[in-house]
Amino acid sequence: MKLLYTLALLLILSNCNAQQQNTPAIKKNLSDNQLLTLVEQQTFNYFWDGAEPISGLARERYHSDNIYPSNDKDVIATGAAGFGVMSILVAIERKFITREQGFERLQKSVNFLEKADRFHGAWSHWIYPSGKVKPFGRNDDGGDLVETSYLLQGLLCVRQYFKDGNVQEKALSAQIDQLWKEVDFDWYRNGGKNVLYWHWSPRIGWQMNFPVRGYNECLIMYIMAAASPTHTIPAEVYHEGWAKNGKINTNFSLYGHPIKLAHNGEKNNVGPLFWAQYSYLGLNPKGLKDRYADYWQENTNHTLIHYDYALANPKKFRGYGANSWGFTASYSVNGYTAHSPSNDVGVISPTAALASYPYTPKQSMKMIRHLYEDMGDKVWGKYGFYDAYSETENWYPKRYLGIDQGPIVVMIENGRTGLLWKLFMSCPEVQTGLTKLGFTYKK
Repeated sequence: MKLLYTLALLLILSNCNAQQQNTPAIKKNLSDNQLLTLVEQQTFNYFWDGAEPISGLARERYHSDNIYPSNDKDVIATGAAGFGVMSILVAIERKFITREQGFERLQKSVNFLEKADRFHGAWSHWIYPSGKVKPFGRNDDGGDLVETSYLLQGLLCVRQYFKDGNVQEKALSAQIDQLWKEVDFDWYRNGGKNVLYWHWSPRIGWQMNFPVRGYNECLIMYIMAAASPTHTIPAEVYHEGWAKNGKINTNFSLYGHPIKLAHNGEKNNVGPLFWAQYSYLGLNPKGLKDRYADYWQENTNHTLIHYDYALANPKKFRGYGANSWGFTASYSVNGYTAHSPSNDVGVISPTAALASYPYTPKQSMKMIRHLYEDMGDKVWGKYGFYDAYSETENWYPKRYLGIDQGPIVVMIENGRTGLLWKLFMSCPEVQTGLTKLGFTYKK
């Protein structure tokens, strides 16, 4: 018995030592630009060194120690894969990797996606390295149009990046263009209804019964559907389905910041911050307006409400304030949950504030510096900042989620150079789709 205890202790110590060796040393006195670049590069490594090796795409999750086993570390997450291919473009531009290295990886990934299971053109939420669907739930074993839209948002950026390149790069762009054209958005209207459905399964059809109505993280799905050059939707699907004939609107203020969109139908609250991020990794919210909202103002106010809520800290959790704020879907002290001011359990998710950098550069920068310089390896590891922590619970798990790491790289770069916004908004079909739906926007 004593021998078993000793062996177990040695295993834990060995894992801890390995983790310490993988944790980069904290560098003092970095400028803001140096620190932003470091955070981008370290986080990008999740999608580079930490990628699923067969596809080269983003893993669903990765745990840096064996204390919390990660059963899905070799499962590909479709949405995170879209964020990951965008991060590779950032890495090329920032010279973390060469253009040739980035192209080679992206070609490998697109070849994989071309052969992977698709359902009327749409990929599933999770994919095994074999290319077969891994069910996300008992009845979620087919096409996932939201995750597919996140992936396509990234792939179209890749297409635009390489479209005027050499012969091989142009061929990759054409390959992506074909995958994009094969997604049958109109099919996901479930028999021609004026709303898009999240799921379809060849086994159970539409039994998931999830029509997607706003406002939440799914705006990009309607933009992609309207933009499709082959399987588009009429504008009524957006206005009647997503916007609920105007019922998407509300009019209230929190901490002095007005909100015009009813988050998941609520008239006086805001949701987690990924709602202001996932759809806007490529879709530029600056100058983006329709009859329902000014999306730059809406997202900025949404972010500032989270910031001011942390300052007010009505539940008196330890550590909240100007240096530690932001709530989103992430790991939590009791599993996984979508944190927000109305669902606050004392957990801070670094991606929430870091991926808000375009909206709140000063507040986000202050948190980045605090996390890196003051909290150090409690929250910082080989793939950047860990997914979540709670000072109240003294809870600092060394875990990563792909869908949370991606927005950090992409949105920090958008805040610095607008790289992904410029690429996505340069797509002629995206411009056509936005115009169809009644948006005004910046190209």
